[in-house]
Amino acid sequence: MRVLVTGANGFVAAALLPELVATGHDVRAAVRQAEGWTPPEGIETVEVGDIGPDTDWSAALDGVGSVIHLAARTHVMRETETDPLAAYRRINVEGTRRLAEAAASHGVRRLIYLSSIKVNGERTDEGRPFTEDSVPAPEDDYGRTKWEAEQALQEIAGQSESGMGVVVLRPPLVYGPGVKGNFRSLLSLCSRRAPLPLSRIRNARSLIYVGNLAHALRTALEHPAAHNRTFLLRDGEDLSTPDLIRRTAEALGRRARLFPAPTGGLRLAARLSGRSAAAGRLLGSLQVDDRKIREILGWQPPFSVVEGLRATAAWHLSQNHGKGA
Repeated sequence: MRVLVTGANGFVAAALLPELVATGHDVRAAVRQAEGWTPPEGIETVEVGDIGPDTDWSAALDGVGSVIHLAARTHVMRETETDPLAAYRRINVEGTRRLAEAAASHGVRRLIYLSSIKVNGERTDEGRPFTEDSVPAPEDDYGRTKWEAEQALQEIAGQSESGMGVVVLRPPLVYGPGVKGNFRSLLSLCSRRAPLPLSRIRNARSLIYVGNLAHALRTALEHPAAHNRTFLLRDGEDLSTPDLIRRTAEALGRRARLFPAPTGGLRLAARLSGRSAAAGRLLGSLQVDDRKIREILGWQPPFSVVEGLRATAAWHLSQNHGKGA
């Protein structure tokens, strides 16, 4: 049976699709618009248009046994919507609900949903990482709509006469070739050896290399014990912000330039400049307990943090050859 992957021309899918093909899966890639995108060899492509409550999934789901739902409205650096929450809900909640209802009616047996650790919250206390049993406490529109989508999926799975099961994965920060947003900014800063006032920070943050996430998605697709479960996952090694900067710089062939500054002063400066959320990610901790996926599915990340950062750095350098960034 075929596997349908939504958001197939996105960052995570770039690592997932080759892994699925290499392990013998028959893959159909669903994209909003196929023009300008070349799928990996051996993958069928289907256009579905805008994802929302009215999306027609019939052609995409024909003959499909499983779905991996990656498509989502993620963080928008420069928001243009007058009602951002409504825009997030249209794609992340109503679009997911529409897909799940259509999948159940087409006899799909398993739907794997890529959620986010933001469902759990934005920070953890020392020695108290998030687990699957932690009470959800999303703080932004993206996290809220991911949690709402999870609840919609559980409801649909519970009512499905076809027996469709749902598997939810909540990754922390994902990095790797093709990464955008804050991690790409970090790559540029480290490439330029920009001085950063972060050497005194003593936090711990979980993250996951996109190759490890792709492997976990495939495991969730194949393992019978994954049915109707939620899993948190990570690379396996949590890093402080200074450690992440040093390791990223090293992977780029640079030396990090870190100097001390009072944490209170950094928080104040961030608050005055309207960047408290970004400062919270730099200064605070967010740790994940991933024992459940390791114990139940036997999952082990195939790549170390060092390997993941090296691959990410190599991609960044290839993209910026001759630009000095």
